Amino acid sequence: MKKNRLIPIVLLKDGWIVQSKNFSQYQNLGNPVATVKRLSEWASDEIIFLDISRGDKYDTKRNDQGYKNRGSFLDIIKDVSDIAFMPITVGGKIRTIKDIEDRLLSGADKICLNSMAIEDISFINQASKEFGSQCIVISIDAKKNLDNYLVYSKGGRHMTNFTPVEFSKIVEDNGAGEILINSIDRDGFGGGYDISLIEKVVESVSIPTIACGGVGEWNHFSEALEKTNVDAVAAANIFHYIDQSVYLAKKYLYESGFNVRKPDLIKI
Repeated sequence: MKKNRLIPIVLLKDGWIVQSKNFSQYQNLGNPVATVKRLSEWASDEIIFLDISRGDKYDTKRNDQGYKNRGSFLDIIKDVSDIAFMPITVGGKIRTIKDIEDRLLSGADKICLNSMAIEDISFINQASKEFGSQCIVISIDAKKNLDNYLVYSKGGRHMTNFTPVEFSKIVEDNGAGEILINSIDRDGFGGGYDISLIEKVVESVSIPTIACGGVGEWNHFSEALEKTNVDAVAAANIFHYIDQSVYLAKKYLYESGFNVRKPDLIKI
């Protein structure tokens, strides 16, 4: 039986790894190489590495952390892929097929599309034909609007007319290999996943789905795995504040009887 995956999400903004809250508040946490190295050593199954910078400047203005400042996102991908012990999905500012190719050549294993997938559905089809559907992850950011959910793009700033279920079916039909469903309302608050949202998306498609948004305790991972058929559980903030966080979360799930890989610290 296929194992459920535990996936840290790493957010890069202007060269720094940041904590996010409600897609609008950000706190600097550290440099990308040190962060990914820790998450690798703590036995992450995968990492989702997203560039949420609005500009193209990645200078942290710090040269005393044992990490060389980089001038481009591609250079940063190369740095983190060199020390990563697990697959990396890379997203952010992907507009063309060449953007995908550049990220894969820089060390990404998969790519993650968000705004471009909404603006041009045919781009998903082009990308999956060029690189294979297993390479294409679609990130769906959803927010509750009255009694329904709607999909947002551009970092949660632009509301679309798609519901998450509608858009999930569309991206699957156009060749997406996986869906990352994220609750904007839950982002950074630590109150747990939006189980209703996750369940609706998972039941609407046959491709793997990753849950994200709202984890504040290990039992939030188990709740999603227990109450939905999600393939993977992901989170960002919680993994940055606890030593050996991924290992401890996986240990909790493994000892609770969930179908995850046996936890094991890795030295790289």
